[in-house]
Amino acid sequence: MQDFKSFSERLSFLDKSHFEDLALDLFHFQSIENEVYRSYLSARKVQHDKIKTLDSIPFLPIRFFKDFPVISGQVSDFTTFYSSSGTTGTITSRHFIWSESWYLNHAQRIFEGFYGDLTDYHVLALLPAYLERPGSSLVSMAKHFIEKSGSPHSGFYLYNQEELLAKLNLLRNDSRKVLLLGVTFALLDLAESGKVFPPMENLIVMETGGMKGRRKEMIREEVHDILKSFFKVKSIHSEYGMTELMSQAYSKGQGKYTLPGSMRVMLRDVNDPLSWSKRSHGGINVIDLANFHSCAFIETQDLGKFDENGFLEVLGRFDNSEIRGCNLLVQ
Repeated sequence: MQDFKSFSERLSFLDKSHFEDLALDLFHFQSIENEVYRSYLSARKVQHDKIKTLDSIPFLPIRFFKDFPVISGQVSDFTTFYSSSGTTGTITSRHFIWSESWYLNHAQRIFEGFYGDLTDYHVLALLPAYLERPGSSLVSMAKHFIEKSGSPHSGFYLYNQEELLAKLNLLRNDSRKVLLLGVTFALLDLAESGKVFPPMENLIVMETGGMKGRRKEMIREEVHDILKSFFKVKSIHSEYGMTELMSQAYSKGQGKYTLPGSMRVMLRDVNDPLSWSKRSHGGINVIDLANFHSCAFIETQDLGKFDENGFLEVLGRFDNSEIRGCNLLVQ
């Protein structure tokens, strides 16, 4: 546990130029202390003491979080975990956590780094698929944001569209900004409800969580066009996160994500997961330094690319992989 405290302190004051040093230290720590990751490296005949650069680090397939406790240390030391919302009939992931308070403060630092103090917002969370299951990291984060906003108007919404619209109308001319954080299918249900929504200049609409099996998958541009038309906003913001990661990336429009200082994305070859992509797109491998207690090197089932300005675009899911609603399909 002392190692976790040390890593958390280093991460809290991380200089970008030291990212690689901390990542390599984490790799060598986890290659020994994480039984699942250690076994995976052994199966691939990787000698951890030979790893000297980030691009030589093997990434753990995200599927392992569904089948094993991916932790650095003893199982008995961990009592709390977050679980993915999943879709009907799927096996959900579990991410055991070292400290929920540390995670929530970390998530707050990332958000406020992009958007400013939470006290400048009313936070309205439309998260039905997540509220209906216990153990969601997204719900915990939203609850923390709601509390830190200090607004009596902040709160959760399930399927109560009329109440949500009434609250938005009440806050229409408020001095604070209004953050509407919604699971994508619920925002679309609202947008296609036939209700009328007048323009609201202080509104930020942020989608996350995808369709969760409730609606057919749609390309991102189509989803955002529907939402922009209904809410009468110039852009739709997005949050990219998942149960298996402790950090989040945010997009202020067009699905172009800026990564926080604790994250780095590397693209692997779509046909050979052990090789790096030589094309403009590939499978998303994430280094999340905030996963110091579990595994910081995750091979996701998401496809992505970097645009000419260095923004990450999430292009969807690999074929035959389970649908997880942390991103939208795009062309």
